[in-house]
Amino acid sequence: MIRRLLALGLLLLLPLSAAAQQPAPVEGRDYVRIEGGQRWKPEPGTVEVVEIFAYSCGHCDQFRPMLDAWKRTAGKDVRVHYLPAAYSPDDAYARGYFALEALGRVAQVHPLLFDAIHREYSLPARGASGGEMAGFLAAQGLDAAKVHAAMASPATDEKMNAAREFAVRSGLQGTPTLIINGKYRVLGRTLGDSLRIADGLIAMERAVSR
Repeated sequence: MIRRLLALGLLLLLPLSAAAQQPAPVEGRDYVRIEGGQRWKPEPGTVEVVEIFAYSCGHCDQFRPMLDAWKRTAGKDVRVHYLPAAYSPDDAYARGYFALEALGRVAQVHPLLFDAIHREYSLPARGASGGEMAGFLAAQGLDAAKVHAAMASPATDEKMNAAREFAVRSGLQGTPTLIINGKYRVLGRTLGDSLRIADGLIAMERAVSR
């Protein structure tokens, strides 16, 4: 009986030991340091993780449930923000995302947009018009007039410009990309590797703030 309890205890400790033995991220291999980098939404006492994504991106679609699961265990001090890759000021998907933010419906509708493109094919993967995007959001229960107003608002114009500047400053090369505290761009070789590296960079940032 005692031997069984000891064996069980060792099994329970294995994940912790494996995590502790994870090598620290290496600059140039695991991440790039962003010169003059700034956070997207500064919040004292937290570590910021920004996912730059595109709704049309198949890898972003695969990454979404992984990131959702990861952030539930990342720690109370970690703040995860989604940021659309606003390649064009007329990008209807990016404008639609910022409309969702303004209307407080990101949690409910953000996953549905990936489903609409990658599984249901009810929205085009590229070149969606503002009308198509607004129509889809209205079909999810949002007020159509409020959606149109939010997508075309000066506040959304500002966010589109800021998102593009953030991506350019970060040296964005593709999606999805994780940016930690505005200082580090993750260079994961796989989607899971990106989360491993993010864990290491978060640990580095926590150590600096102590």
